[in-house]
Amino acid sequence: MILIDLHTHSRCSDGTLSPASLAELARRRRVSVVALTDHDTTSGQEEFRRACARAEVQSLTGVELSAEAPYTLHILGYRINPHDVPLQTALQEIRVYRDERNETICRRLREAGCAVDLEEVEREAGGEVVARPHMARVLVRKGYVPNLLAAFARYLGRDGVAYVPRRRLSPAHCLRLIRESGGFPVLAHPGQTNLDDDALDDLLRKLTDEGLWGLECLSSHHSSETIFRYLERASRFGLYPTAGSDFHGENRPGVDLGVPVSEDLLPWARLGIRLG
Repeated sequence: MILIDLHTHSRCSDGTLSPASLAELARRRRVSVVALTDHDTTSGQEEFRRACARAEVQSLTGVELSAEAPYTLHILGYRINPHDVPLQTALQEIRVYRDERNETICRRLREAGCAVDLEEVEREAGGEVVARPHMARVLVRKGYVPNLLAAFARYLGRDGVAYVPRRRLSPAHCLRLIRESGGFPVLAHPGQTNLDDDALDDLLRKLTDEGLWGLECLSSHHSSETIFRYLERASRFGLYPTAGSDFHGENRPGVDLGVPVSEDLLPWARLGIRLG
């Protein structure tokens, strides 16, 4: 068995560690392979790659895209070319949409009595992507809520008074961007779709027809029964099973880096990884 983690986030999106610190944590925890999959940005990839090389940890370039759906639908891209022009153009457009949304959320927070402006949220983020976890941390720091969970429940979650829906790319567009940049697209945390078995099967069938490569099956969030069900689906739809913690540092307390897997879980050579 080895430890790997193919779903992590740094301060470049909504994590709390720098890419270099993430690599160092992987070294300390003896994680053999780690992918940096920040939301909507690849700005931390070069720092991460260099830091992993120093730490003697195998690294994968990655990204996480939010696809348009009436439920949570996130698609990871592994071994993407971070300099691919169409991909970067799309990511820039997504970040512009994010900026517009963030301004509206901050305005709604002020209307709800929370003195939060976008500039202080951007300082809290300290990276290219500003997201709701950064707003949540500002709300906690300024005493409007006791913790991050309360910030989302009261203000930032789907039922919160300041919630604003995001503009997203279609699932087919996400898959195409990843594949055309040389990457391998994977459906992240399928449980967050909250789909029943039949609906999830329909989704996987559609995404597989459009180029899906893998399914995130193994995670510390999943029970043994859940892992078994996802592994069975991966096999049935011809998808590769992947493993990731969805690590965000302090923005997701209780989630540790690294997931134990068998060494033959994935075709590592196709991903540019050499174990041993």
